Amino acid sequence: MSKASTTNQPFLKRRIVITRTQAQNAGLREKLESLGAEVLDIPLITVTPAIDKNALVEIFAELGSYDWIVFTSANGARIFFEQFFKGFDDIRSLGLLRFACVGRATAREIEKHHIKVECMPKTATGEALADALIDTGSLDSAKVIVVTGNLNRDTLVQKLGDARAIVDRLPLYKTEKTNLADNPAAADYREHGADALLFTSSSTVDSFVAQGASLRRGEKAKQPLYGSIGPHTSETMRENKIPVDFEAGEATLDAFIDALIAKL
Repeated sequence: MSKASTTNQPFLKRRIVITRTQAQNAGLREKLESLGAEVLDIPLITVTPAIDKNALVEIFAELGSYDWIVFTSANGARIFFEQFFKGFDDIRSLGLLRFACVGRATAREIEKHHIKVECMPKTATGEALADALIDTGSLDSAKVIVVTGNLNRDTLVQKLGDARAIVDRLPLYKTEKTNLADNPAAADYREHGADALLFTSSSTVDSFVAQGASLRRGEKAKQPLYGSIGPHTSETMRENKIPVDFEAGEATLDAFIDALIAKL
């Protein structure tokens, strides 16, 4: 094997498990395969719309009165705009609403609509986002929409409330564990293992642990390195006694892949 080929394809002959939702795995799979990896697509979670219609109607009717809207995931941003354009045909209906989010992936979903993200912390956590918003000095009596899913932590909302913001939650989606009992990629993993397994959220870790029987490797299967996309995911891994073999420097797929290259 030439030095050039290993440089261009650092994952050649490496088996890597990806665990995002089926829809989100496509982009990560493409990146890894372009670097030579054999990818096992084992989506540990599904994300589907779960819209509180009463909250949606009330908030959309008063959009002009809000100061900030806050997103903690790309799924929340995507579903918000899907619902927004069902009710409005002009982006200007958002009024003077300012946008805040966690992480570049979420920011990209917002920026698709030519909207500027005005607040995004360096560390992709809800706590860091709350601190960044507080640092703007704009929260006293400000009206804030926080787009949530069924698994969102309360810390973000609590910290914004403590900063004297008036916070309304807008539940738009739910995250659930997938059933891997008949998944062929999971069967492949049980038999052969992998070089690395990539956790992209705390919910993927929880699902991995909950579905231990469907993912229990055989005696001859290769033990993978376990990777985390960020601090919250790493915390959940440690809580479940899963070693954090590497962690992305920032919560992006490219940074995650760079961390994996460095580890391997």
